[in-house]
Amino acid sequence: MDNNVAFLDLGAAYRELQPQLDAAVARVLASGHYILGPEVDAFEAEFAAYCGARHCVGVANGLDALHLVLRAMDVGPGDEVIVPSNTYIATWLAVSQCGAIPVPVEPDLATHDIDPQRIEAAITPRTKVILPVHLYGQPADMDAILSVARRHGLRVLEDAAQAHGARYKGQRIGAHGDAVAWSFYPGKNLGALGDGGAITTNDDALADRLRVLRNYGSRVKYVNEVQGWNSRLDPLQAAVLRVKLAHLDEWNARRAAIAALYQRELAETGLVLPVVPAWTDPAWHLFVVRHPRRDDLQRGLGEAGVGTLIHYPLPPHRQQAYAGLGLADHACPIASRLADEVLSLPMGPHLSVRQAEQVVAAVKAVV
Repeated sequence: MDNNVAFLDLGAAYRELQPQLDAAVARVLASGHYILGPEVDAFEAEFAAYCGARHCVGVANGLDALHLVLRAMDVGPGDEVIVPSNTYIATWLAVSQCGAIPVPVEPDLATHDIDPQRIEAAITPRTKVILPVHLYGQPADMDAILSVARRHGLRVLEDAAQAHGARYKGQRIGAHGDAVAWSFYPGKNLGALGDGGAITTNDDALADRLRVLRNYGSRVKYVNEVQGWNSRLDPLQAAVLRVKLAHLDEWNARRAAIAALYQRELAETGLVLPVVPAWTDPAWHLFVVRHPRRDDLQRGLGEAGVGTLIHYPLPPHRQQAYAGLGLADHACPIASRLADEVLSLPMGPHLSVRQAEQVVAAVKAVV
């Protein structure tokens, strides 16, 4: 018997839903509709309703979701977009793909999300969009962010790649800002069996423009209104996502139960545990702890058979890809500190209580 604890068991999700997933894929194969079509339409309607948004536009992946929204918001060369300094690099890449400049704002050290109190100081006459990330499935403080944005006449694009099903002040993430970008990468709370992404919004004109941009700039075959992209959610992935969407709340509840166990059992270990503001109901995509000797902790857990990951070992401003921005390491000290201290423990809807207790015992033996 394998006593190791994997960081995430993706195969378990398929095994639990195999008959439904197989039937969904077979339905698409038999339909003859392999680009957009009724399966994508159905998922878009169902996911929009789930998020409390008027529109959902399916695209090829999460990065495209971010990029296409920025394009639809007319972000271009010379513009600036406020981004978190502590995030996955895709958030910054979407800005760069528009020819615009990502302007990093430091996180709240407690929640790891962008600190709304620091945003205003980063706004310049060239700022067009504020792009908060609901990191680890923990909603950012949207009321505070929207207040700053409206005061300065800025658009707000939310990166919710890790926040499927999370709630902010009782309302599901999906329609607080002007648009919300989603990733359905297989490891997400709502994950496809390959790449996939979407945008939700209540803005009718923005949704219409996004549907044109994702499809070569065309709404009528061979008639191209603008120079668009080829970024369409695959019907096979849409069918898979429709099956999984019906189980998302249950699977998130399983994640929350594991998170509660970790919070309770690791409280006296010296780890810095996640802080959950009263106004959030996280999706618990990740359970991220901090420790000053993170590398020793990770090594010890690995030797005990516990899989962990670091989200993220290099913040964007320290990546070679952004050396050209001239952001020295001291420019984002909080993001740099987090990168040196964070460690993600095993988390997922198929992690058993026994396995979680094994993780706890391993942590206690190492720290």
